[in-house]
Amino acid sequence: MHNQYVAKSRRLRSTIYSSRIENQGVTSYTIYNHMLLPAAFQDSIEESYNHLKNYVQIWDVAAERQIEIKGKDAYQLVQLMTCRDLSEAKDGKCYYCPIIDENGGMINDPVILKFNQEKWWISIADSDVMLFAKGLAIGKKFEVSISEPDVNIMAVQGPKAFNLLEKVFGKEILDLKFYNFKYFNFNNSKHLIARSGWSKQGGVEIYVEDSQSGLELYDLFFEEGKEFNVKPGCPHLIERIESGLLSYGNDMDINDNPLECGMDRFVKLDNDINFLGKEKLIQIKNSGIKKKLMGVKINADKINLRSAINLTIDNKIIGEIRSACYSPTFKKVIGIAMIFNPYFLKKDQFNIVIDNNLHTGEICEIPFV
Repeated sequence: MHNQYVAKSRRLRSTIYSSRIENQGVTSYTIYNHMLLPAAFQDSIEESYNHLKNYVQIWDVAAERQIEIKGKDAYQLVQLMTCRDLSEAKDGKCYYCPIIDENGGMINDPVILKFNQEKWWISIADSDVMLFAKGLAIGKKFEVSISEPDVNIMAVQGPKAFNLLEKVFGKEILDLKFYNFKYFNFNNSKHLIARSGWSKQGGVEIYVEDSQSGLELYDLFFEEGKEFNVKPGCPHLIERIESGLLSYGNDMDINDNPLECGMDRFVKLDNDINFLGKEKLIQIKNSGIKKKLMGVKINADKINLRSAINLTIDNKIIGEIRSACYSPTFKKVIGIAMIFNPYFLKKDQFNIVIDNNLHTGEICEIPFV
């Protein structure tokens, strides 16, 4: 990649894999947690989509930073931050957790890793969760330490992922259950591996703490993965939307609450766990939500979404589309939209203007597949 498109500075961090992926033909980046996150390689978006659904890809997702919370009050702090009940969380497991503010607004939707009652990692999307955690800890006088460990995640994703992982780590890795994590040995270093990832194609995320060993592992994946047609890749827009995987900052933000985002099963309101915004969410649930994230299918063959676009019925705005792409599966544009009440119940046909052209569409459930 020619770096005239990215003005690198101390504020914008590269990852330990940056030199590798630039040699492998990365063509664009996005910025995530003040870090470079690969957004595309030389293959077209449809070629990359088909490859991900049939083979195996290695992703540089080191921009998914960790917040480590340790100490006597670590559980109390983590629970205060999320509406998901973690009172019976088990060591060695991952938990998808909406993090909310005092009004129930979404601050983030990370995966939280529990090592033990006094040590947790919060694997964050693109927002300032560390400052939020520190503010709560100081205000509540919790006995905790909060830091960002030097961890650089590498994801192995796709239906051939475990064929490749078995070659590198042995049969033991096949026993790793979904949303569980464990340390595995590689070249005298231990790497935390979780059966998780931002795709529905299967695979793992490797939390690399030893940078040199991580680079050796990265290179070995490409050497051992030739028979599985391994390629570099990145979180994929088409696959993400079809699978209904939400993107914080795109599909939802602090102006939305988890009930509006379809996260009801991760909201616990009927027991005595204490979390910020609980009373507000009880009020919202009792009065009923006024909007809801839904899927949309649009009769168009392309869309370039840089900001939300309004959806209308009889010239009345009934919602906005927040993420969208052309789907090779459905042969039309699909997207994730915030739809106002009562239209998310009716699922009527709507209008949308794309590039000054009027198109029709319909509201549907997510995921699409």
